[in-house]
Amino acid sequence: MAASRAQEFGSQKQGKAMASFGDLAVAVPFVCKSWYRASLDPSCWRRLNFRSLDFTPWSPFSRAFALRYRLHSPLSFSAFLRFALHRSRGVVDQLAFPLSSAVSIHDLAYASVKCLRLKALALPDNLMLEDDLRIPELVWRWKDLEHLEMETKPSSFLEAVVEIGRNCPRFVGLKVRGLIRREDAKALARCLPELKHLELSKSYLTKDELLVVIDGCRKLETLTIKDCLGFQADDEILKLVSRIERFEHEGSTLVYSYTCSNIGSRSALQVSFFLSTLDP
Repeated sequence: MAASRAQEFGSQKQGKAMASFGDLAVAVPFVCKSWYRASLDPSCWRRLNFRSLDFTPWSPFSRAFALRYRLHSPLSFSAFLRFALHRSRGVVDQLAFPLSSAVSIHDLAYASVKCLRLKALALPDNLMLEDDLRIPELVWRWKDLEHLEMETKPSSFLEAVVEIGRNCPRFVGLKVRGLIRREDAKALARCLPELKHLELSKSYLTKDELLVVIDGCRKLETLTIKDCLGFQADDEILKLVSRIERFEHEGSTLVYSYTCSNIGSRSALQVSFFLSTLDP
Protein backbone atom coordinates (compact mmCIF):
# COMPACT_ATOMS: atom_id res chain seq x y z
CA MET A 1 0.00 0.00 0.00
CA ALA A 2 2.79 2.43 0.90
CA ALA A 3 4.58 1.68 -2.36
CA SER A 4 1.43 2.29 -4.39
CA ARG A 5 0.85 5.57 -2.58
CA ALA A 6 4.40 6.70 -3.28
CA GLN A 7 3.98 5.78 -6.93
CA GLU A 8 0.69 7.67 -7.04
CA PHE A 9 2.25 10.76 -5.50
CA GLY A 10 5.19 10.56 -7.90
CA SER A 11 2.93 10.29 -10.93
CA GLN A 12 0.90 13.26 -9.72
CA LYS A 13 4.05 15.31 -9.30
CA GLN A 14 5.33 14.44 -12.73
CA GLY A 15 1.93 15.23 -14.24
CA LYS A 16 1.75 18.59 -12.45
CA ALA A 17 -1.44 17.47 -10.75
CA MET A 18 0.12 17.39 -7.32
CA ALA A 19 -1.34 18.83 -4.13
CA SER A 20 -1.56 22.54 -3.51
CA PHE A 21 1.28 24.44 -1.89
CA GLY A 22 -0.52 24.46 1.46
CA ASP A 23 -1.37 20.75 1.32
CA LEU A 24 2.27 20.00 0.60
CA ALA A 25 3.09 21.37 4.05
CA VAL A 26 0.15 20.28 6.21
CA ALA A 27 -1.43 17.26 4.49
CA VAL A 28 0.79 15.27 2.12
CA PRO A 29 3.65 14.53 4.59
CA PHE A 30 1.22 13.04 7.09
CA VAL A 31 -0.46 10.48 4.81
CA CYS A 32 2.27 7.86 5.19
CA LYS A 33 6.05 7.56 5.38
CA SER A 34 6.48 7.20 1.63
CA TRP A 35 4.46 10.36 0.97
CA TYR A 36 6.46 12.15 3.64
CA ARG A 37 9.69 11.21 1.89
CA ALA A 38 8.24 12.23 -1.48
CA SER A 39 7.18 15.62 -0.07
CA LEU A 40 10.82 16.29 0.82
CA ASP A 41 11.81 16.24 -2.86
CA PRO A 42 13.17 19.77 -3.49
CA SER A 43 11.45 19.89 -6.88
CA CYS A 44 8.10 20.02 -5.03
CA TRP A 45 9.21 23.36 -3.58
CA ARG A 46 10.66 24.89 -6.74
CA ARG A 47 7.74 27.30 -7.29
CA LEU A 48 6.64 29.11 -4.14
CA ASN A 49 3.51 31.25 -4.39
CA PHE A 50 2.89 32.51 -0.88
CA ARG A 51 -0.04 34.61 -2.11
CA SER A 52 -2.14 31.46 -2.19
CA LEU A 53 -1.87 31.12 1.61
CA ASP A 54 -3.49 32.97 4.51
CA PHE A 55 -1.03 33.61 7.33
CA THR A 56 -3.49 35.15 9.79
CA PRO A 57 -3.45 33.18 13.07
CA TRP A 58 -7.09 32.11 12.70
CA SER A 59 -6.86 30.87 9.11
CA PRO A 60 -7.35 27.13 8.49
CA PHE A 61 -3.84 26.88 7.04
CA SER A 62 -2.10 28.58 9.99
CA ARG A 63 -4.08 26.55 12.51
CA ALA A 64 -3.39 23.29 10.66
CA PHE A 65 0.34 24.04 10.41
CA ALA A 66 0.58 24.95 14.11
CA LEU A 67 -1.23 21.73 15.03
CA ARG A 68 0.76 19.46 12.71
CA TYR A 69 4.14 20.83 13.77
CA ARG A 70 3.18 21.44 17.41
CA LEU A 71 3.97 25.14 17.43
CA HIS A 72 3.69 26.95 20.75
CA SER A 73 2.99 30.30 19.08
CA PRO A 74 1.05 31.41 15.97
CA LEU A 75 2.65 30.70 12.60
CA SER A 76 4.40 33.72 11.08
CA PHE A 77 5.23 34.28 7.43
CA SER A 78 8.94 34.51 8.27
CA ALA A 79 8.86 31.11 9.94
CA PHE A 80 7.06 29.46 7.03
CA LEU A 81 9.37 31.11 4.50
CA ARG A 82 12.35 29.52 6.22
CA PHE A 83 10.52 26.19 6.39
CA ALA A 84 9.77 26.24 2.65
CA LEU A 85 13.24 27.40 1.61
CA HIS A 86 14.81 24.70 3.76
CA ARG A 87 12.70 22.11 1.96
CA SER A 88 13.63 23.58 -1.44
CA ARG A 89 17.38 23.13 -0.88
CA GLY A 90 18.19 26.07 -3.13
CA VAL A 91 16.25 25.06 -6.27
CA VAL A 92 13.52 27.75 -6.06
CA ASP A 93 13.13 29.52 -9.41
CA GLN A 94 9.74 31.21 -8.87
CA LEU A 95 8.86 33.16 -5.73
CA ALA A 96 5.81 35.32 -5.00
CA PHE A 97 5.72 37.10 -1.65
CA PRO A 98 2.37 37.82 0.05
CA LEU A 99 0.68 41.16 -0.59
CA SER A 100 0.81 42.20 3.05
CA SER A 101 2.81 44.10 5.62
CA ALA A 102 3.82 40.78 7.20
CA VAL A 103 6.86 40.65 4.92
CA SER A 104 10.01 42.39 6.14
CA ILE A 105 13.24 43.33 4.46
CA HIS A 106 14.84 40.53 6.46
CA ASP A 107 12.62 38.04 4.61
CA LEU A 108 13.72 39.49 1.27
CA ALA A 109 17.37 39.39 2.32
CA TYR A 110 17.02 35.77 3.44
CA ALA A 111 15.45 34.81 0.11
CA SER A 112 18.19 36.62 -1.80
CA VAL A 113 20.75 34.34 -0.14
CA LYS A 114 18.77 31.09 -0.34
CA CYS A 115 17.23 31.48 -3.82
CA LEU A 116 20.21 32.17 -6.04
CA ARG A 117 18.56 30.39 -9.02
CA LEU A 118 15.50 32.63 -8.97
CA LYS A 119 14.00 33.40 -12.38
CA ALA A 120 10.66 35.00 -11.46
CA LEU A 121 10.00 37.21 -8.44
CA ALA A 122 6.88 39.02 -7.22
CA LEU A 123 7.69 41.49 -4.46
CA PRO A 124 5.34 42.34 -1.58
CA ASP A 125 3.34 45.54 -1.47
CA ASN A 126 3.69 48.39 1.04
CA LEU A 127 7.28 47.93 2.14
CA MET A 128 8.57 50.61 4.48
CA LEU A 129 10.56 53.39 2.80
CA GLU A 130 13.84 52.28 4.37
CA ASP A 131 13.15 48.76 3.07
CA ASP A 132 12.38 50.07 -0.43
CA LEU A 133 15.85 51.56 -0.56
CA ARG A 134 17.47 48.14 -0.11
CA ILE A 135 15.79 46.46 -3.08
CA PRO A 136 18.66 47.23 -5.53
CA GLU A 137 21.27 45.62 -3.26
CA LEU A 138 19.18 42.44 -3.17
CA VAL A 139 18.46 42.30 -6.91
CA TRP A 140 22.10 41.94 -7.89
CA ARG A 141 22.22 38.49 -6.25
CA TRP A 142 19.66 37.10 -8.71
CA LYS A 143 21.81 36.76 -11.81
CA ASP A 144 19.26 34.45 -13.50
CA LEU A 145 16.27 36.73 -12.89
CA GLU A 146 13.97 36.94 -15.91
CA HIS A 147 10.71 38.39 -14.57
CA LEU A 148 9.98 40.88 -11.77
CA GLU A 149 6.63 42.12 -10.43
CA MET A 150 6.34 45.17 -8.17
CA GLU A 151 2.80 46.00 -7.10
CA THR A 152 3.91 49.52 -6.19
CA LYS A 153 6.87 51.36 -7.68
CA PRO A 154 9.56 51.54 -4.97
CA SER A 155 11.43 54.73 -4.22
CA SER A 156 14.57 52.94 -5.40
CA PHE A 157 13.06 52.04 -8.78
CA LEU A 158 15.75 53.77 -10.84
CA GLU A 159 18.56 52.06 -8.95
CA ALA A 160 16.80 48.70 -9.20
CA VAL A 161 16.44 49.04 -12.98
CA VAL A 162 20.14 49.88 -13.27
CA GLU A 163 21.09 46.81 -11.21
CA ILE A 164 18.83 44.56 -13.30
CA GLY A 165 20.31 45.88 -16.53
CA ARG A 166 23.82 45.38 -15.21
CA ASN A 167 23.51 41.99 -13.52
CA CYS A 168 20.56 40.10 -15.05
CA PRO A 169 21.38 39.31 -18.71
CA ARG A 170 18.29 37.09 -19.15
CA PHE A 171 15.80 39.63 -17.83
CA VAL A 172 12.79 40.00 -20.17
CA GLY A 173 9.68 40.81 -18.12
CA LEU A 174 8.67 43.65 -15.77
CA LYS A 175 5.42 44.58 -14.07
CA VAL A 176 5.20 47.74 -11.98
CA ARG A 177 2.53 50.22 -10.93
CA GLY A 178 3.00 53.83 -9.90
CA LEU A 179 3.98 57.27 -11.12
CA ILE A 180 6.17 56.74 -14.20
CA ARG A 181 8.36 59.84 -14.52
CA ARG A 182 10.55 60.86 -17.42
CA GLU A 183 13.67 59.51 -15.69
CA ASP A 184 11.90 56.19 -15.11
CA ALA A 185 11.01 55.88 -18.78
CA LYS A 186 14.55 56.77 -19.81
CA ALA A 187 15.99 54.20 -17.41
CA LEU A 188 13.78 51.46 -18.84
CA ALA A 189 14.81 52.38 -22.38
CA ARG A 190 18.50 52.67 -21.54
CA CYS A 191 19.00 49.77 -19.13
CA LEU A 192 16.44 47.22 -20.36
CA PRO A 193 16.47 47.41 -24.18
CA GLU A 194 16.00 43.61 -24.37
CA LEU A 195 12.71 43.74 -22.47
CA LYS A 196 10.00 41.58 -24.08
CA HIS A 197 7.09 41.90 -21.65
CA LEU A 198 6.15 45.12 -19.86
CA GLU A 199 3.07 45.89 -17.78
CA LEU A 200 2.46 49.38 -16.37
CA SER A 201 -1.28 49.06 -15.78
CA LYS A 202 -2.93 51.35 -13.19
CA SER A 203 -0.02 53.81 -13.38
CA TYR A 204 0.24 57.53 -14.05
CA LEU A 205 1.87 57.53 -17.48
CA THR A 206 1.87 60.39 -19.96
CA LYS A 207 2.19 60.03 -23.71
CA ASP A 208 5.71 61.47 -23.70
CA GLU A 209 6.97 58.87 -21.21
CA LEU A 210 5.18 56.10 -23.09
CA LEU A 211 6.86 57.09 -26.35
CA VAL A 212 10.28 57.02 -24.66
CA VAL A 213 9.64 53.45 -23.50
CA ILE A 214 8.31 52.28 -26.87
CA ASP A 215 11.25 53.80 -28.72
CA GLY A 216 13.88 52.39 -26.35
CA CYS A 217 12.45 48.91 -25.73
CA ARG A 218 12.23 47.83 -29.33
CA LYS A 219 12.03 44.09 -28.63
CA LEU A 220 8.75 44.30 -26.75
CA GLU A 221 6.34 41.48 -27.57
CA THR A 222 3.64 42.46 -25.08
CA LEU A 223 2.85 45.89 -23.65
CA THR A 224 0.02 46.15 -21.13
CA ILE A 225 -0.97 49.62 -19.95
CA LYS A 226 -4.60 49.25 -18.89
CA ASP A 227 -6.45 51.72 -16.63
CA CYS A 228 -3.64 54.27 -16.72
CA LEU A 229 -3.99 58.01 -16.20
CA GLY A 230 -2.18 60.50 -18.42
CA PHE A 231 -2.62 59.28 -22.00
CA GLN A 232 -4.99 57.90 -24.58
CA ALA A 233 -3.92 55.63 -27.41
CA ASP A 234 -4.03 58.01 -30.37
CA ASP A 235 -2.98 57.32 -33.96
CA GLU A 236 0.68 58.11 -33.28
CA ILE A 237 0.88 55.61 -30.44
CA LEU A 238 -1.03 52.93 -32.34
CA LYS A 239 1.33 53.29 -35.29
CA LEU A 240 4.42 52.93 -33.10
CA VAL A 241 3.10 49.86 -31.27
CA SER A 242 2.03 48.09 -34.46
CA ARG A 243 5.24 46.03 -34.28
CA ILE A 244 4.29 44.73 -30.81
CA GLU A 245 2.42 41.42 -30.86
CA ARG A 246 0.00 42.31 -28.05
CA PHE A 247 -0.81 45.85 -26.97
CA GLU A 248 -3.50 46.33 -24.31
CA HIS A 249 -4.57 49.80 -23.24
CA GLU A 250 -8.24 49.53 -22.30
CA GLY A 251 -9.40 51.96 -19.62
CA SER A 252 -6.52 54.42 -19.98
CA THR A 253 -7.53 58.06 -20.06
CA LEU A 254 -6.31 61.63 -19.97
CA VAL A 255 -8.93 62.58 -17.41
CA TYR A 256 -7.77 62.56 -13.80
CA SER A 257 -10.27 61.21 -11.29
CA TYR A 258 -9.77 62.68 -7.85
CA THR A 259 -10.98 59.44 -6.32
CA CYS A 260 -8.06 57.61 -7.95
CA SER A 261 -10.29 54.54 -7.97
CA ASN A 262 -8.31 52.80 -10.72
CA ILE A 263 -4.90 52.92 -9.10
CA GLY A 264 -3.36 51.80 -5.83
CA SER A 265 -3.26 53.93 -2.69
CA ARG A 266 0.45 54.73 -2.81
CA SER A 267 0.24 55.35 -6.55
CA ALA A 268 -2.67 57.72 -5.90
CA LEU A 269 -0.55 59.67 -3.44
CA GLN A 270 2.30 59.81 -5.96
CA VAL A 271 -0.04 61.10 -8.66
CA SER A 272 -1.60 63.69 -6.34
CA PHE A 273 1.84 64.97 -5.41
CA PHE A 274 2.91 65.08 -9.05
CA LEU A 275 -0.17 67.01 -10.14
CA SER A 276 0.27 69.49 -7.30
CA THR A 277 3.66 70.43 -8.76
CA LEU A 278 2.25 71.28 -12.18
CA ASP A 279 1.66 74.86 -13.20
CA PRO A 280 -2.05 75.81 -13.06
